[in-house]
Amino acid sequence: MPSLSFDPACRCCPRLAAFLDEIGSRYPAYHARPVPPFGDTEARFLIVGLAPGMHGANATGRPFTGDYAGVLLYQTLYEFGFSNRCESRHAADSLRLDDCRITNAVKCLPPQNKPQTEEIRSCNPFLAKEIAGLGAGAVILALGRIAHNATVRALGKKQSAYPFAHGARHALEQGRWLVDSYHCSRYNTQTGRLTREMFQAVFRDVRRLLDGGN
Repeated sequence: MPSLSFDPACRCCPRLAAFLDEIGSRYPAYHARPVPPFGDTEARFLIVGLAPGMHGANATGRPFTGDYAGVLLYQTLYEFGFSNRCESRHAADSLRLDDCRITNAVKCLPPQNKPQTEEIRSCNPFLAKEIAGLGAGAVILALGRIAHNATVRALGKKQSAYPFAHGARHALEQGRWLVDSYHCSRYNTQTGRLTREMFQAVFRDVRRLLDGGN
């Protein structure tokens, strides 16, 4: 991925920068900075989440690590051969992703886990750089509607032509694909909106696309 796909010192969004300063003072051991993408730099599979969680990625410095949302994600990555471990504990553990990279539409923790529209747009050029670094035949998995919309924007596409729906797949140029899933949040998994079987079905589709199938 291009180096410009992430700026560890970014303070482009005043509200987010101020919030991170506040969190950093309250929790000195927390990462409390923009959270970098994690995984294989030559990956064909890019997972796009929403934003770091307060006591998850914002604390550990690794996407989907340290909070409930990452439990199902990393278990499923392991089951489908994208990870050497089924659990992500902290940024210094031995977990390694193979042919997979994880990022967020917004790299900084937003108050109440709700980024504002202008913050999503401000961070979008970083996502666009990440996507531009993907080769032919790559698959992008958007976790949730906001991540989907941010990905469509980063691709320079019209939202109306790429509607979000769980399990949907959208053909892109160079044999690439955008695949959608409900976010693997605590709310979605505990209410049954997203079950383990539903998530596995999405990953089977991703694996099939990466292997050249349809």
